[in-house]
Amino acid sequence: MLKKLLNRIHKGQRGITGLETAIILIAFVVVAAVFAYTVLSAGLFSTQKSQEAVYSGLEEVQSTLEIKGAVIGKAENTGSSTSGYLSQLTFTVANALGGEPIDFTVPAADDDNIAAGDDDDATNDGKAEYKDSTNVVVISYIDQDQRVEDLYWTVDKLGDSDDDDLLEAGEKFQVTVGNATASASGGNLVDALSTNLSCSRQFTIEVKTPKGAVLVFERTTPGYIDSVLTLN
Repeated sequence: MLKKLLNRIHKGQRGITGLETAIILIAFVVVAAVFAYTVLSAGLFSTQKSQEAVYSGLEEVQSTLEIKGAVIGKAENTGSSTSGYLSQLTFTVANALGGEPIDFTVPAADDDNIAAGDDDDATNDGKAEYKDSTNVVVISYIDQDQRVEDLYWTVDKLGDSDDDDLLEAGEKFQVTVGNATASASGGNLVDALSTNLSCSRQFTIEVKTPKGAVLVFERTTPGYIDSVLTLN
């Protein structure tokens, strides 16, 4: 009697075969492998992007300029008030942290247009114009009356700097803004500025390189303009 009862309870139940177990196990393994590959790929992609960001940041920092020494002004006219004003600014730059070389190819100028006072740019009428220039370092001037972009400048290589135009680790370049008269190649500050850089005037110079931070420094001219003066 008990045996019949047990047979009735277990009637219709069946066990799982070894083949079915293997299929289920393989399915779990495949899903786990796909998931692991996805996670691993995402991790590698994230690591690569982080590495690129770090290298990009290092490249920006290593392409930054710093000033070495004083900023020197040269007078067009000496005197006080508006009778004295500057025609040139000179400062020395070096590559901060011994980083990437910076191209200091000097701006090219169209001498005929400069001599004639010709300028196609309506935003800077009568000022020197640089056509087909290959310079990548841009120097700008700002004061309370004006902002002048892409001033003319020249470079003197100091010490053991080599002959190319790249400012490399350990080299120093002396940059002169406004190193020529209007009839020569480029125009000095008197030609470039609508208001002269005269006595007791605060001004800002921006040196913009292709990569790295902008070098910005601010100076104020003294109450009397000498032939040559140090702007601290």
